[in-house]
Amino acid sequence: MAKVVKTIGVLTSGGDAPGMNAAIRAVVRTAIHEGLKVKGIMRGYAGLLSEEIVDMDSTSVSDIMHRGGTILYTARCMEFTTPEGQELGAEICRKHGIDGIVVIGGDGSFRGAGKLAALGINTIGVPGTIDLDIACSEYTIGFDTAVNTAMEAIDKVRDTSTSHERCSIIEVMGRNAGYIALWCGFANGAEDILLPERYDGNEQALINRIIDNRKRGKKHNIIINAEGIGHSTSMARRIEAATGIETRATILGHMQRGGTPTCKDRVYASIMGAKAALLLAEGKSNRVVAYKNGAYVDFDIQEALSMKKDIPEDQYEIFKMLVR
Repeated sequence: MAKVVKTIGVLTSGGDAPGMNAAIRAVVRTAIHEGLKVKGIMRGYAGLLSEEIVDMDSTSVSDIMHRGGTILYTARCMEFTTPEGQELGAEICRKHGIDGIVVIGGDGSFRGAGKLAALGINTIGVPGTIDLDIACSEYTIGFDTAVNTAMEAIDKVRDTSTSHERCSIIEVMGRNAGYIALWCGFANGAEDILLPERYDGNEQALINRIIDNRKRGKKHNIIINAEGIGHSTSMARRIEAATGIETRATILGHMQRGGTPTCKDRVYASIMGAKAALLLAEGKSNRVVAYKNGAYVDFDIQEALSMKKDIPEDQYEIFKMLVR
């Protein structure tokens, strides 16, 4: 029998992502529409354990759609990875009358949500990560903004790289997932992409391609390097020494997390946040909202965490075919 939920909490956890505020807004206003009370939990699971909990109403989320980051702030919390921390979190929820929580974040955040669900607090996850690395969902909040931010920055680096006839290694975010690098590889017409899922560490092959490109008359060379490969600065030094071509490294870093969310991120985040609140209103728990095959669906959290995701091989092969 579905649990009756009267008060829900909402938190953002892990890395921030543009569009999180749109999701928060949708959770709050949908829950209120369904007759539920809403509490904002500041600074993720760390804020839950320190009882940084505030009442929220419709005006609490006014004028936030266009803002990057998260109005609830975010943090990582090692204490919540322990059984004692999880028990304390569930106890604090009950103390504040919170029957359910919407957790906006990535895989690590969903693992915490699953633990709360097992302790009797209804939980729904919403995928918020710029890395597009949630296996159950074809889309994650923040990816579109982040990849557009990176694309625009790489265009600018290409301008100066061309003017100076340089090779440029541009490092984008993606510790374990190369989606930002792959998409920018296409969008920026890069000469090479280094993805955690595909790069074999053969730097000599990379150097050979740069030399061949120069022989064919190319005046610049753009290599997009995912954060999970890293070492862009030392790689640039080795390439310059091996090729004689001036080579610079540019690390885009956390600028990719910030900025005004794109229309796509605002819309997807709004629908996902609303779906999460509706699931809690129905008494559902231990679910993750996802976008799959053109529809918004939900999965069991443990099922979602067990899924694997890889770079689509056909897309990777098409990228290599287009490089000339």
